[in-house]
Amino acid sequence: MKNVTDSFLSLSRWPSAGSFGFNIDILSTNLINLSVVLGVLIFFGKGVLSDLLDNRKQRILNTIRNSEELREGAIEQLEKARARLRQVEKEADQFRVDGYSDIEREKLNLINSTYKILEQLENYKNETIQFEQQRTINQVRQRVFQQALRRALGILNSCLNNELHLRTINANINMLGSIKEITD
Repeated sequence: MKNVTDSFLSLSRWPSAGSFGFNIDILSTNLINLSVVLGVLIFFGKGVLSDLLDNRKQRILNTIRNSEELREGAIEQLEKARARLRQVEKEADQFRVDGYSDIEREKLNLINSTYKILEQLENYKNETIQFEQQRTINQVRQRVFQQALRRALGILNSCLNNELHLRTINANINMLGSIKEITD
């Protein structure tokens, strides 16, 4: 291996004029090599690179197209949702208005029925008062009549004889019987 390296080194000492030899100057040879490699890469790799870029471009365009379609679908769904929301809000407003009118109607019905019940209670109260007054008046009449009858009987008993006394009792009994029939 040492022999191969020595032979390359001995070649580098040869004069370059008119002969073939190796240039061991790294900077100048690298630029040439780099230019050759880039030229080969551009010539042969241009198709591969353009295919890769075209594929990437198509994927990006497809993604953009899909995104646009999704966006349009989302916009349509949003519009449908907004329309549904407006419809639901209108229905809610209608229910609210109907509810308020139902409440007002029920309130008026309740007030009217309460007034009717109060009128009926007032009428029952008045009828009860009249009934109690009439009953009290009848009781007072009966007591007054009974007291008057007792006094009259007392006076008659003290003034009358037995025969007159018996006739008076019979007349009073008949009179009481007819009064009792009238009050029943």
